Amino acid sequence: MSDTKVTWLTQDAYDRLKHELDEMIENRPVIAARINDSREEGDLKENGGYHAAREEQGQAEARIRHLQELLRSAKVGEKPANDGTAGPGKVLTVRYEGDDEDEKFLLATREEGAEGDLDVYSPESPLGKALLGAKEGESREYELPNGKLQKVTLVKAVPYTDAK
Repeated sequence: MSDTKVTWLTQDAYDRLKHELDEMIENRPVIAARINDSREEGDLKENGGYHAAREEQGQAEARIRHLQELLRSAKVGEKPANDGTAGPGKVLTVRYEGDDEDEKFLLATREEGAEGDLDVYSPESPLGKALLGAKEGESREYELPNGKLQKVTLVKAVPYTDAK
């Protein structure tokens, strides 16, 4: 991950991810013991428990590396201001041109919104980039995957913690 990107996290999200990382690191010996116990059962080619434990270990180590990198590059900040401007950590209500329904989502990283019921859109996504800095009532355009432009209006922007 030489192309390190900064991830903005609330203190709550940082604490939750740090707790998950600590638990995963503490759990390493348990997985290693399961692998050892399964290895002692005999033929490894036909030992499903061994292969399952190795798979679990691989997934756990990948998640540990991901969390370590994320937390190392994270900027922990105050919750965003309730100023009606679209930005990371805000719940945005938008209306697409030609649509009668509003859509509500969290503009943040997946890790930031992992605990919520809202869909999460990255500030790096085409929609996220288009809306960054928009004020309530302002319309912006962004390019869809098919190359067409989509107009979207920011109806409301509130900090995530206020919108729960």
